[in-house]
Amino acid sequence: MSDTITTDRTSADPAQSKSKGAQDGATGTSPNATPPGASGKRKLWLALLGIGVAVAGAAYGAYYFKYGQYHESTDDAYVNGNLVQLTPQVTGTVNAVNSDDTQIVKVGDPVVTLDPADSKIALLNAEAALGQAVRQVSTLYVNNDYYAANIAQRESDLARAQDDLKRRVAVAGTGAVSAEDVSHARDAVAAAQAALDAARQQAQSNHALTDRTSIEQHPNVQAAAAKVRDAYLDYARNTLPAPVTGYVAQRSVQVGQRVAPGTPLMSIVPLDGVWVDANFKEVQLRRMRIGEPVTMTADVYGSGVKYHGRVIGFSAGTGSAFATLPAQNATGNWIKIVQRLPVRIALDPKELEAHPLRIGLSMAVDADTRDDSGTQLAAAVNTTYRTDVFAQYGREADAEIAKIIGQNEIAPQAKTARPASAKVAMGN
Repeated sequence: MSDTITTDRTSADPAQSKSKGAQDGATGTSPNATPPGASGKRKLWLALLGIGVAVAGAAYGAYYFKYGQYHESTDDAYVNGNLVQLTPQVTGTVNAVNSDDTQIVKVGDPVVTLDPADSKIALLNAEAALGQAVRQVSTLYVNNDYYAANIAQRESDLARAQDDLKRRVAVAGTGAVSAEDVSHARDAVAAAQAALDAARQQAQSNHALTDRTSIEQHPNVQAAAAKVRDAYLDYARNTLPAPVTGYVAQRSVQVGQRVAPGTPLMSIVPLDGVWVDANFKEVQLRRMRIGEPVTMTADVYGSGVKYHGRVIGFSAGTGSAFATLPAQNATGNWIKIVQRLPVRIALDPKELEAHPLRIGLSMAVDADTRDDSGTQLAAAVNTTYRTDVFAQYGREADAEIAKIIGQNEIAPQAKTARPASAKVAMGN
């Protein structure tokens, strides 16, 4: 039955085809012919597409020659900054921690303190030794006056003995005095002369300890003062001040912990001095120079906030060159990989104050390389980091030393000038 249906349909098709061909012939159209309106639209769309491609190419060419070729961009850039470590300079036990992570500290604030008991005892001993040294040296200066007076006394004794000898020698021929008295007078003169010489030697010996110096500058006092300074610094260093103003990070110190010199206790991050390290491909560095302007955006603020800065330096090597395990390209199997070079970019302080950044944040960097007249290495300016919070320890130690010397030094009114006769005797 299925064969019959197929035969009937096949036999019916030629008739239908003939009638359809007759109708097409009557209308004068072919079944595969394209309508005239559709062909015109196609040509119009192709023309518009060609014009669009040409305009886009011209626009890109204009953009590249006027802007694109002078700009190098990368999103492999991150905020970087200084991690100022707080480390003790003396051994001690932590008895106070005055700040924690995420908190801000100001320069000079006492962040960590150590138990000062042992260092206080050492300081008191050094101060006592300094006071004793000052009194001993002051005694030397007082002895100068004593020896000068002793010389004057011995000179008077010698003059009296010489007068006695002259009188006895003058009357020795008359028999008024015996030869024994004259001999005793001569012995008295010799003894007085010896006593005077001994006094002069004692004065010279004492002057050797005091001449061309003062009590404050005397070697004995200076040695004792150095011990006081050392002990005072050990005592003062039990308080650890913040070297810079910044945020506390990486705090690891705990109350009661025994710390040694150089132990990292925490880090302080000064966010007002951060910079951006942008890792440009080596093929992008051809026109980059120090001093070129840079525009940046941070992912944390989005593209609505623009940062402006300048290139201030180039790394001395690529990131792979300074890696812990640098690549060994001479092993045989080698695939060339485009290297990246860290470029340091300084930020505008006002923009950084308005929109603070944190270390490690991602940045998108666009460098304007239009002016390539500068250099890549020679124009770099050295940066100096310093803190004065530890200098006060030295000033405080000097003030303490001056105070001790003033308390133990002999008062000026107690000093007496050396007699002129003693000076003459010293010169003889």
